[in-house]
Amino acid sequence: MATRNFAAHEVIAEVEGVAWRDGDGIDDKYSLWIADGLYFDMMDQTRWINHSCDPNASLRTGTDANGEVFARVVARRAIKAGEELSYDYAFPAHLAEPCRCGSPKCRGMIIDEDELPAVKNGTKKAAVGL
Repeated sequence: MATRNFAAHEVIAEVEGVAWRDGDGIDDKYSLWIADGLYFDMMDQTRWINHSCDPNASLRTGTDANGEVFARVVARRAIKAGEELSYDYAFPAHLAEPCRCGSPKCRGMIIDEDELPAVKNGTKKAAVGL
């Protein structure tokens, strides 16, 4: 829940978390994908922000000049105090789950929009267990 008003493009939160790589023995499908083989496990309250197919926020992720992983929650539009915060989880097809976000723009699955056509036409049904 937004505790105050946010302007479009304003940073809502700097995410605290732990970076990990393939082979580290961690298997958390809810970690953020940063780059091939590099992930970021959100360890603060931002972890509980819900998914929406029509979100009011987005995540900006990457690595800084020192190689440190970062993630920020950023307002996609103006957000009023009291509004539920949400971002698009955009799971890869092999991790897709049914979506019940309730948005008129709901895709029916929590999946990256770019991968949705392949799943809908059947080319990736085995990958998502449909």
